[in-house]
Amino acid sequence: MTVRIQLKDLRDLGVLVVHPPDSDGTMVLEQIRRIGCRTEAIWPPPKEIPSDANVVIAGIFRDHHKALKASLRRAGTPQPAVIALVDYENPAMLQLMLEIDVLAVISKPVRSFGILTNLVIARNAALIRQDLSDRIGKLETRLSGLKKIAKAKSILMKIQSISEEDAYKTIRAQAMSKRISIDEMADAIINANYLLSSRMNSE
Repeated sequence: MTVRIQLKDLRDLGVLVVHPPDSDGTMVLEQIRRIGCRTEAIWPPPKEIPSDANVVIAGIFRDHHKALKASLRRAGTPQPAVIALVDYENPAMLQLMLEIDVLAVISKPVRSFGILTNLVIARNAALIRQDLSDRIGKLETRLSGLKKIAKAKSILMKIQSISEEDAYKTIRAQAMSKRISIDEMADAIINANYLLSSRMNSE
């Protein structure tokens, strides 16, 4: 699960360089173009990150940090990998980088060496992060479904005085007959029980 990017895929990457058009910004732009990526340069930070930007190489400047942070927050899913372009290290700069979830760092003055390495590492880390996020989402959905089924079984066991196994068989049979998922059937049982309980309490 540690390798998600192939070097041959680099030419398909969309890279947005958010940096003033000075010597450092120009050097990064030229190197990324030599690699063969689809490249766009913009300054100051845009209100929104283009949807086709897989990687954002951004200069970290205190005066523009809020704008950059806001634009990255509005970025779509999956989130682009962010590479910081910095000219010094101190606690304040590190805090700014942490706030925009940087995955790699290029130091100034920019040299050609290291740009490809940082690009590959950041993109690979972003793909792994997205993969883990997708897995967590599926597990959370599954866990939510199991909780609903457990609650529905408990309702049937109480109302019909049946075992847990029989309650599950009932839910499954009803789901099959109605051509819906077991989770949806569990939801229907829970909602019906809630409505019945509410009606009885109001009488």
